[in-house]
Amino acid sequence: MAKSRRLSATRVLVEFFENGIEADKRKQQEFFDLAERFRNESNPDAARRLGDQLGRMVFGG
Repeated sequence: MAKSRRLSATRVLVEFFENGIEADKRKQQEFFDLAERFRNESNPDAARRLGDQLGRMVFGG
């Protein structure tokens, strides 16, 4: 992969790590946004759906 992109193996590893960190930050922000929507939801059915989404984010499924 490094050869095809004309990068050093170290640079490719750094990019993989950076991409992983950014993906983790996005996932964390999505979780906090969903949790905020859940807390502010007054409709019980919508709150249940949001709670289900939160559960899937935390526990998978």
